[in-house]
Amino acid sequence: MTGLASTVQIRRSDDHVDVVALDDVRLRQFDTAVPWREFRWYRKQRHFSGSYWSATMEAPVGYESRLEYVNLLLADFDPRVVWILSQPFLLDGDDRGTRRKHVPDYLFVHADESGCVVDVKPAEKLSRPKVRDSLGWSRRVIEGHGWEYRVQSEPDPVVLGNVRFLAGYRRRFQFLESEVDGAAGLLSTPVTFGEAVRAVTAITADPQLARSVVLHLLWTRRLHTDLTRVLDTTSLLET
Repeated sequence: MTGLASTVQIRRSDDHVDVVALDDVRLRQFDTAVPWREFRWYRKQRHFSGSYWSATMEAPVGYESRLEYVNLLLADFDPRVVWILSQPFLLDGDDRGTRRKHVPDYLFVHADESGCVVDVKPAEKLSRPKVRDSLGWSRRVIEGHGWEYRVQSEPDPVVLGNVRFLAGYRRRFQFLESEVDGAAGLLSTPVTFGEAVRAVTAITADPQLARSVVLHLLWTRRLHTDLTRVLDTTSLLET
């Protein structure tokens, strides 16, 4: 890369901004970072902003559009993702003579301590030259730094519907650990969802609570099923 060297600007909670050469950036520098932009809500707003309580972070994480929200939801469900920050930094640098600035949508840290920068864009916009060039520059710079770079668009609607449903059972503090562990131990062989609920009722003494515990086990990935098919009582669950 020639001309302006790439830098990363990281905002802190006291509104101080650290400017760091990209080559020197490490994931630990984001431990006390806050989103680059403030999330705003106002009448007739073009984009749907909001705050999602992340089970991964056990805290709210912001988003600026419905598409960002659904991709955040899927990241929260992804067992590889152990840390999430929205709008993590401002990337500033030279793209073959063109000055570029870009704020990615998310920074993920994976269980293997690797970094992943994510941009969320509708699929129909990806072929637009301005978007394509900006994302292409971001990919070259981020991957050149050794981090993964991902562009995410609309997810599979069936998978999203299932994960959105399971997210209602994502909060660990709503369940007794002894019941969850007991249910996980009981369901050590493949069973249907309906069979699992009936079996776990022996632990909870309440079919509705048993159903919630089984759904929590699916969210936490202690149970697995094919989420490309609509989840129902006949869905096969495996450990």
